[in-house]
Amino acid sequence: MHLDPIADQLRACRAFAAKQGIEIVEEYSDRAISGASLMRSGMQKMLRDSQTGRFDLVISEAMDRLLRSQADIALIYERCQFQRVMIETLSEGLLSELHIGMKGSMNAMFIKDLGDKTRRGLMGRALAGKCAGGKAYGYKNIVKFTEAGDHIKGDRTIIPTEAVTINRIFTDYSNGISPKKIAEALNNEGIPGPSGRGWGASTLHGNRERGTGILNNELYIGRQIWNRLNYAKDPDTGKRVSRLNPAEDWVISDVPELRIIEQSLWDAAKDRQGALKTKNTGDNIWDRRRPRTLFSGLLKCGCCGGGFSKVSQTQFGCSTARNKGEALCTNRLTISQTDLEERVLNALQDNLMDQDLLEVFCREYAKERNRLNAQAEQGRSALEKELATTVRDHGKLVDAISRHSS
Repeated sequence: MHLDPIADQLRACRAFAAKQGIEIVEEYSDRAISGASLMRSGMQKMLRDSQTGRFDLVISEAMDRLLRSQADIALIYERCQFQRVMIETLSEGLLSELHIGMKGSMNAMFIKDLGDKTRRGLMGRALAGKCAGGKAYGYKNIVKFTEAGDHIKGDRTIIPTEAVTINRIFTDYSNGISPKKIAEALNNEGIPGPSGRGWGASTLHGNRERGTGILNNELYIGRQIWNRLNYAKDPDTGKRVSRLNPAEDWVISDVPELRIIEQSLWDAAKDRQGALKTKNTGDNIWDRRRPRTLFSGLLKCGCCGGGFSKVSQTQFGCSTARNKGEALCTNRLTISQTDLEERVLNALQDNLMDQDLLEVFCREYAKERNRLNAQAEQGRSALEKELATTVRDHGKLVDAISRHSS
C-alpha cells in the first residue's frame, strides 16, 4: 500500500477550507525536503505570493508542517503579520505569539532529540562493525532477520567484480599511473563508477584527511571509521556542510571480513601519496572563490552536457572529454575565451534587447535593488541602535566604577 503524507495533509486542509467556506487560491508543498529548512521551493513561493496579496490566510495541518526551526517559524509569522496574512492550523487553530514561542521551542527540541537518538543508534551499529550510514563502492547491503522475524540492519558483503576494480585501481596507482589516466581507462572499458556514471580523478584521490575517495577508504583493509565528519545546515543557504571531527571522536572498528586490499598494496599506495594532506583550515576557500571569467561555471558541453571550462590560458573545452575519457564524450573542440564572450554578448544584444523586454527587466531590476537597499538599510539601522545602546551602557558602567573608586 502506497502512503502519501503530502496528499493526506492537502486533503485534510481542503476539507477544513470547504467547511469554513474558504476559497483556495493556491496549494504549496515540498516533497522529501526536511521541514527544518526554510530554503524550500514551495515555502519560498508562498512567501513571495504573500507579498503580492494573493491570499490573506494560510492553512496547514500543523505548525511543524510549515517549519520546525524555531527561528524560521518566528520569521514566517512576523512576515505574515506584516502582510496581514493569518496562519491557521488544524491542530493549533489560529496561531499567535504564544504558539510561536511554546510550540516552536517544542519542535526545535524534537529535532535535536531525534538527531541525538539517531546518532546513538548509529554509534551502536558502528561499534558492532556494521554499516552506520552510506554505502561504499565494493560492498552491498544484505538482508538478515532474527528468529522473531525482525530486520537486522547494517550487514554488508563484498561485491567480487567491484573488488577486482578496487585492486586494479590500487595496483595501477602504486605503479605510478595517475588517477586521471586510471579513470580514463575504466571509462573506456565501460566499467561503471560508484554513482553508476563515469569515473573521475577526484573519485579516486578524494581527500586524504577526510578519508574520501577510493584510495583513502580504510574499509578496504578491514578498518571501519565512523564519525570522521559531522554535518550541519548553513542557516543562510539551507545547504548541508561537512566538518572534520577531532580524531578522538572517531569510532574505529575492525571488520576483517570486509578486507579487499592486501596490506602491502595499501602501504604502497600510501607511500606514493606521501605525507602531505589537504588541511582543513576551518575556512572553506572553495566557498569564497569568485568566477575568473565572465561565464565561469555557466557553460555546458553540447554533446554530453558536462561542464565546459578553461583547458588552457585562452581556450574553453569539455571537462568530461579531458578528465573522464572519450568513452563518455568525444568532443575535443575548443573555443577561445574572446570568441566565446563576443558570441554570447552579441546574441544577448541582438535577441534580448527588445524594448518591451528591456522595460520589464529595468523595472524588475530596480525593484530588486530597492528591496536589497532597504534590507541593508534596515540591518544598518539595527546595528547603529545596538552600537548606541552599547556605548551608553559602557558609559554608565565607567561612571559607576568611577563613583565606587571615589
